[in-house]
Amino acid sequence: MKKIKEKHMKDFDNIIKIVLKHEGKYVNDKHDAGGETNFGISKRSYPDVDIKNLTKSDAISIYKRDYWDRYKVESLPKELWHIYFDMCIHMGNSRAVKILQKSAVNRGRKIKIDGRLGRNTRRALNGVSVNRVRAFRVRYYVELVNKKPRNEKFYYGWFRRALEV
Repeated sequence: MKKIKEKHMKDFDNIIKIVLKHEGKYVNDKHDAGGETNFGISKRSYPDVDIKNLTKSDAISIYKRDYWDRYKVESLPKELWHIYFDMCIHMGNSRAVKILQKSAVNRGRKIKIDGRLGRNTRRALNGVSVNRVRAFRVRYYVELVNKKPRNEKFYYGWFRRALEV
């Protein structure tokens, strides 16, 4: 099996390019829980935004303000910035933090898995590899598909994203 390289994304501008590649452009799939989206920004989360006509620049501004800054991406070790940011976007902050916490606990760290990014969680994440987080992210997707089989059509894309981001 080919070893997956750990990518160390260093800043928002580089990371957002990868995220936008995965989020794509305008989609309105009735089977997608996200519903109507453009650049990954959903009508469900942003009911006052004209999703169909959302610009890339406006999407980037939303991501910076409502995800990068709000969820304190830069408070984590740099090697986890890209995966944490992407997971916050793709599955929500609480689930993203739980995956980080499970990754740290599985490595022998003693923290509570509560979905909150506090001081103990941030400290426990020092030395946790991106590949360890990826493994727990993929596990989450498998569990989600097992729980909701209709999501299986999205699984390969989620899996690919988990390995690339």
